Amino acid sequence: MNSYKRPKSWAPYISILIFFGILFSVYYFSEAEETMDLDTISDFAIVQENSLASLSNPNDPPLKVVSKMPAIITAYSSTPWQTDDSPFITASGSRVREGIIANNYLSFGTKVRIPEIYGDRIFTVEDRMNWRKSNYQVDIWFTDYQQALVFGAQRTHIEILGK
Repeated sequence: MNSYKRPKSWAPYISILIFFGILFSVYYFSEAEETMDLDTISDFAIVQENSLASLSNPNDPPLKVVSKMPAIITAYSSTPWQTDDSPFITASGSRVREGIIANNYLSFGTKVRIPEIYGDRIFTVEDRMNWRKSNYQVDIWFTDYQQALVFGAQRTHIEILGK
């Protein structure tokens, strides 16, 4: 008589666990969608029709106004006569883009707002100006020379942001 016993297969048990896991996930996430309110959704961006991505990072708290400073706001573009020999590279070494400002007083990476002109839009100091310019002058980068010309110069204040 053969005393060998065939070991039991775990496949049926694993299949049952996967089935109940899927069933639980469908139930849990359908309940979560029904209970979301507008305050919860405001912290997310719709990536596709049925998915959300977080807009805020709990490890990176929102910036607060650290100080205010009077400023003359001007504009510049990447025209060679307004810049040095590398018009598309900022003094910090990054490439120019929307939201870049130049200032001689604030350190690179400083975040600022210009509320009277741009509301809550945040700008980052990544460029410098000619040494003859005042510490209270802020130059906003524009993609087009004509846009910069139309912007002109405006007296206002800036809000320096920090944690």
